[in-house]
Amino acid sequence: MEEINALMGGFAVALTWQNVMYMFIGTILGVLIGTLPGLGGANGVAILLPLTFSMEPTSAIIMLSCIYWGALFGGAITSILFNIPGEPWSVATTFDGYPMAQKGDPGTALTTAFTSSFVGAFVAVLMITFLAPMVAKFALKFGPAEFFAVQLLTFCSFVGMSKEPPFKTIAAMMIGFALAAVGMDTITGQLRLTFGEEELMRGFDFLIAVIGLFGLGEILLTMEEGLAFKGTEAKIDAKVVWQTWKKLPAYWATFIRGSLIGCWMGVTPGGATPASFMSYGIAKKFAKNPAGFGKGEMEGIVAPETAAHAAGTSALLPMLTLGIPGSPTAAVLLGGLLIWGLQPGPLLFVEKADFVWGLIASMYLGNIAGLIVVLTTVPYFAAILKIPFSIIAPVILVICAIGSYTVGNAMFDVYLMVVFGIIGYVFKKLSYPLAPMVLALVLGDTAEGAFRQALLTSQGDMGVFFANGLVGGITALALIMLFSPILSKLWGMVSGKKAAA
Repeated sequence: MEEINALMGGFAVALTWQNVMYMFIGTILGVLIGTLPGLGGANGVAILLPLTFSMEPTSAIIMLSCIYWGALFGGAITSILFNIPGEPWSVATTFDGYPMAQKGDPGTALTTAFTSSFVGAFVAVLMITFLAPMVAKFALKFGPAEFFAVQLLTFCSFVGMSKEPPFKTIAAMMIGFALAAVGMDTITGQLRLTFGEEELMRGFDFLIAVIGLFGLGEILLTMEEGLAFKGTEAKIDAKVVWQTWKKLPAYWATFIRGSLIGCWMGVTPGGATPASFMSYGIAKKFAKNPAGFGKGEMEGIVAPETAAHAAGTSALLPMLTLGIPGSPTAAVLLGGLLIWGLQPGPLLFVEKADFVWGLIASMYLGNIAGLIVVLTTVPYFAAILKIPFSIIAPVILVICAIGSYTVGNAMFDVYLMVVFGIIGYVFKKLSYPLAPMVLALVLGDTAEGAFRQALLTSQGDMGVFFANGLVGGITALALIMLFSPILSKLWGMVSGKKAAA
């Protein structure tokens, strides 16, 4: 009941005319970003974050989060109409969405995708509503050792659960830690790795890095591939929406499975992309007509879209309660909160309760706004893809440069953005993951500070990370996650030998 009362107060904060306006503006911008291949939720939030510096923190985070919801919705448009994933997690949607559109039923495919996305996000927001206060209260018992253990668990989870080779993930993460160390040491006040350059005294701003790595890097790669748009015309009317909605309740089990998979993969650092593929694979395994998958099966759209939105939304739970982002976009939002002087974590629920519950309320409203926007404006967003990419790409690059410059009003930041863009391009070409690098860049200072504070209180005794059941259990779980690829291989070898015997 306490959560319900707090949520009602959050609706009072979110339902001002300014915030409702920002919701729709953010959603429209997000759908546009999701529709354009080469951008994405993290990129859009990073590029547009400087525009919110003059806004109230509550209005700013509502607009940015709605950009994220809109990007989640928009990724399905290009996947279904053009067979081009607008977002990485939309790849699985192309398997059945595009064939259904090719068979002359794009409206049904799009309505199925949008509705499934809404359901997955709604379930995740319900989970955040009732679990976030509990996690925050529990986290109030944390000291420096516990906070470092949780952050260690996050880093190790990225290594153990990443679909990329573990050593590539570790290498990307180490580069992020090195970048996070540049600037002034928060404990001793000494300068580190600045090499006498005054511009490096303030360190590498995470926002510059994200705009370069994701925005510029992705655009360079897309330009190299020579992207061209060829797709299907789409129109959604009330009749198509109603007929589709009458069919969707038959897939209630797929909705539940997709939501549970997405919530789990969102809270842990799995992410929306593996969640969508996992949900699609499980749905195919339990389907009454598995042979229809890949040929335009409605269930093949429901499964990945539900899981992707549930994962994308639930990734905000650890960010709000523990200050640990569960996705690259959550990492960008975390950086925005820090810029506005808000420290995500358990104290945020105590000191800034109106802000937190206003944000949670806006998640409900933002997803409703997103569903309304995409159902009514699909033809307009699809028409954008008729513009040659050779025109769209320079516009995006200029926006990236403007966003970088506004962070510190310095051309040096624009040069840094270009450098990070080249790094992002090289990482993509070599199949190195960017998310661990961004995570380490955002959390590197925080994790290092917690680690050093814990050792100062224990006078250098590493046993502080196993001093009690809580911190010891989290640290042990982190080590298990770190070595899980090796443990899985050993288990496979033992199982194979037993089977052979």
